[in-house]
Amino acid sequence: MIIDAAAKSLRNLFAPETRTVFWKTLGLTILVLIGLWFGLRESFIAFIMPLLQGFIPELPDWAGWLTFIFGILASIGLALGLALLLSPVTAIIAGLFLDDVAEVVEKRDYPHDPPGKAMPMGEAIVASIKFFGVVIVGNLIALMLLFIPGINIIAFFLVNGYLLGREFFEFAAMRFRSAEEARLLRSRHSGTVFMAGLLIALFLAVPIVNLLTPLFAAGLMVHLHKALTARDRVSAISS
Repeated sequence: MIIDAAAKSLRNLFAPETRTVFWKTLGLTILVLIGLWFGLRESFIAFIMPLLQGFIPELPDWAGWLTFIFGILASIGLALGLALLLSPVTAIIAGLFLDDVAEVVEKRDYPHDPPGKAMPMGEAIVASIKFFGVVIVGNLIALMLLFIPGINIIAFFLVNGYLLGREFFEFAAMRFRSAEEARLLRSRHSGTVFMAGLLIALFLAVPIVNLLTPLFAAGLMVHLHKALTARDRVSAISS
């Protein structure tokens, strides 16, 4: 079920019907990441560099290579910080465009089903901001485990798999259900939703491709919600 939903979502990424949402999502993701990069860089220069310069005395000319190495390490640190922010950025952008993606997917793949109802923009923004905060906290926890061999990568996938799976699924479900009903459905199928979240986290870990994470994750969870709803309906009829 998860692989089928993922395959459909991948096909929808480059479908003609998705093109408008594709460019809006990709463009906004890139713009936000560029803004974050400059924000992190300027913050580092303004606050961290003066502290480091206070602890490091003037270096002789022959030790200039240390400055070069430090610059490389600082760049790696900034890149790592940006990578950790990619997950919450994905969350907040997807919250803004999920209904656009869902509408395209529903019209393309489920033309005979009743269409979902878009979340009001105000509620979507509030939900996205809350999700942004939750993902930030989750990734800070994962960051604390970064230097523990064997746990750091596992922590990244577990944290983001759980959070991204939970929130993307509930976003998709709330087009057809109340928030409480969406949470109950997600809880009832928590294992399936978590595995789908791990797939999103894996997608998120692939450089360049991860810029499309909001689009992929939204489509995946729309398909998964449809599949689980259909399976529950069959189970209810059978029982």
